[in-house]
Formats: sequence, structure tokens, C-alpha cells
Amino acid sequence: MKQRTQNGLSGTALKTIALVLMLLDHIHYFFEFTGLVPVWFSMLGRLAAPLFLFCTVEGFAHTHDRKRYILRIWLLGAAMGTVEFFMMYAGALRRGDDFYPQNAIFLALFWLCLVWQGIDWLRQKKWLPGLAAVLLPMVWPFIVAGILTAFAPQITQTPASSSWFVYLITAVLPMWSTITDGGWFFLLGGILLYALYNHKTLRLLAWAGMSFLSDFLLVYLQVRRLPDFTFAQMFTVYYEWLGIFAVVLMLLYNGKRGRGCKPLFYIFYPAHVYILYALSCLTYTLTL
Repeated sequence: MKQRTQNGLSGTALKTIALVLMLLDHIHYFFEFTGLVPVWFSMLGRLAAPLFLFCTVEGFAHTHDRKRYILRIWLLGAAMGTVEFFMMYAGALRRGDDFYPQNAIFLALFWLCLVWQGIDWLRQKKWLPGLAAVLLPMVWPFIVAGILTAFAPQITQTPASSSWFVYLITAVLPMWSTITDGGWFFLLGGILLYALYNHKTLRLLAWAGMSFLSDFLLVYLQVRRLPDFTFAQMFTVYYEWLGIFAVVLMLLYNGKRGRGCKPLFYIFYPAHVYILYALSCLTYTLTL
């Protein structure tokens, strides 16, 4: 086996870059109302989610305990989803303009971990668990629709039962169609990165091509007929596609884990979200 070069960026380096870019993005996200934070903070931040996706693929592929890895991701996502649920439906802790953070990337990554495990089971010819793990995230929205169709009276007859069901599909096992930090193309991108794992360059080219199709071409086809639309807005308003440039950093990955404090990456995400949100609430109050 060819030994990988020591040059390039380690996994820790990529995660650190992603954290910095995410922090810039969220500073714009929480303080955009002030008009003081430049939009390029968010433009640079478009690279963060793809980098976290890439690093999660690598982490999942190399972890010695997949059950613990998946559980850790789900617990963090469910905890943040619980906070968001109370903000959304109980109106708790909302900012004065009714804004509240919507961050569900860990729950999106949890679903992807199940798909990746299913892919490995299929490679091992474990057909039943493999197909179940791969298909469950995709059919879950249809299962939820079927449950609502069959048991809507029972679910909606009391506020308590209705609230528990909504909690299930928003904070515990959200549907891909409702995940705010992901979607069907995020799912497809994660599948490509893992299914083509042994084809290092091809998988990145496939991911970049899919991202360009979903975040640039399809968006352009949707917005080009809007009144006063100009092509320049693809670089100033509809700039989600800038995340494609994360592929440059992915190509620099040297295959090494790198040194760093692993818990930091799990602690930093929720900590910075709620600290920035609290500061934005204070700022909003002071500017009234």
C-alpha cells in the first residue's frame, strides 16, 4: 500500500478551519440584524458544512467504536433539537424579533452515519440490515406521512400527544425534508463521499459536481424568472454554491488524524451557538 505523504492538512487542521469558518458564518447569522457584519462572513462560512461532512466521513471510516460515534452525534443533535423545539413551539428564549437558532447539522450527520453503515453491510452482503439502514432515512418522511394519515385523530386529539409527535419528528428523528442544515442533496453528497471512499479524487469531483448542480444550476433555474433578477445576484444573494470551494481544502487532506482535543469539536459547536445567540439577544434589547 502506498504510504500517504505527511504534507497537506490533517483532520484536525481541517476541523479547525471549519470551526473558524463556521464561527464567521454564525456571527453573520446572529448579528445580521445590526447591519454591521459583512456578508462575506457568511460567504466564507459556506465552506464549513462541507468540511464538517468530509471530516465526519473520515471519522466514521476510522473510528474504533461506530456505535459510540453514532450515539455521540445523535445525542448532541437531539439535545440541540430539544432546545430548538421549545423555542419553536413554546416561544421560550426567543429574541425580541422572534428569531431563534435553527441548527440541525448533527441530526443530518446522524442519518448519514446510518446510511454509511448500511453501505458497509451491503458490501459484506448483509442485504437485509444494509438495505434497511440505507433506505430508512429516505423513506422516513413517507412513514411519517403514513402515520399521520392513519392516526391523525389520535395524535391531534390532545395537545400532549400532538406535542410529543412533533417533538419526535423535529428533535429526535427529523425528516430530511425538514432539516435546516441539510437536505436531500446534503444526503446525496454524504453518500457519494462514502460510497466512493476508495476513489479519493473521483469522490471529490463527484461531490463538487453534485453540489454545483444543486446549489448553483438548480437555484439559478428557480430564481432567474424573479422580477429584477440579475446574474450578479448568484454571487451576492444566492451564494450557497460557494461551498463547492471546500473541495480545494478536501484535496489537501493528507489522511492523517492530526493532534488535537477531540471533545473540543463537540463542545465548541453548541457552546458557540448559544453564546452568540445570547449576545445577539442582549444586543437586540440594547438597540431598541
